[in-house]
Amino acid sequence: MLIASWNVNSINVRLPQVLAWLEANKVDILSLQETKTIDDKFPLSEFKNLGYHVEYFGEKTYNGVAIVSKTKPSAVQKGFKAETEPFSRRFIEARFGNLHLLNCYIPNGQAPGTDKYQYKLNWISMLRQHLDQEHKKDELLAIMGDFNVAPEPRDVYDPAEWEGQILFSIPERQAIHTLIDWGLIDTFRIFEKEGGHYSWWDYRQASFRRNLGLRIDHIWATTKLAQSCTRAAIDIEPRKLERPSDHAPVIAEFNI
Repeated sequence: MLIASWNVNSINVRLPQVLAWLEANKVDILSLQETKTIDDKFPLSEFKNLGYHVEYFGEKTYNGVAIVSKTKPSAVQKGFKAETEPFSRRFIEARFGNLHLLNCYIPNGQAPGTDKYQYKLNWISMLRQHLDQEHKKDELLAIMGDFNVAPEPRDVYDPAEWEGQILFSIPERQAIHTLIDWGLIDTFRIFEKEGGHYSWWDYRQASFRRNLGLRIDHIWATTKLAQSCTRAAIDIEPRKLERPSDHAPVIAEFNI
């Protein structure tokens, strides 16, 4: 089974690129983030024409997540069950048989010390709480999406420059590692130990051409699922297109 995750930074703007990528890569499941459209405006028919089912959870202009799949999921959850504050539409979960897939668009956080930064930390805490209450570590489970956190120095082009900044500050990294501590494995790091591999590049300062990026898009799996992972990669080709998303798709293949 080939699964992928991609922050498309507006599904309506990037729709031709996403459809072309799906046709070329034949993934079984694609999780999308930052779709930026209300559910009534989601381009459902275009995906149906390619033979895909879509579950979406969106809002106007901001955020939004979707799960595109060759088969219809047996269960879907949109948002957390135990939300204690009005979280935006950033989480959708689907079950395919005994496989659980959680699609997340973790908040950016703006800057350390701001209200939006605390909102980000609270959101990650809510995600960990969801795992504790709704799932078990021995399940076939993957969390994927735009985490808006580079977990380690090797995930940042210049760790010294980024130290203490948003996406790489210590509280963010500590928060995101609570997911690892719950029982998840970074599938990309099963196969690639070195730095220099990124999934996001700022539109400014020719960052993509200079490879000044961060690896903030992830597919993390429970040990049981990770043991069946045969490949994980970042596909930078869509980032080379005209008017691309600032993120590249990340993929993982499992022998299940």
